[in-house]
Amino acid sequence: MTGAACAAPSARLEPCRSSPDRANRKRKVRLDARRYRDRHLVENAFCRLKDFRRVATRYDKLAANFLSAAALAAIVAFWI
Repeated sequence: MTGAACAAPSARLEPCRSSPDRANRKRKVRLDARRYRDRHLVENAFCRLKDFRRVATRYDKLAANFLSAAALAAIVAFWI
């Protein structure tokens, strides 16, 4: 099952996961490898952004200032 099929309303009848099952789970649910890979990339991106203290603790009062700080941190984090 692809990631697009998991987002469809009919996919609720047959669930697919974006993280692996535990070993002791009674009812096994199939793992969607593409969703798992995409989720991992997003989690890694947030982890790299949290390395910047200003972004992780949100010192800025205004949303616009925070967004610009997050954008600068993203540029620095992913440029290097």
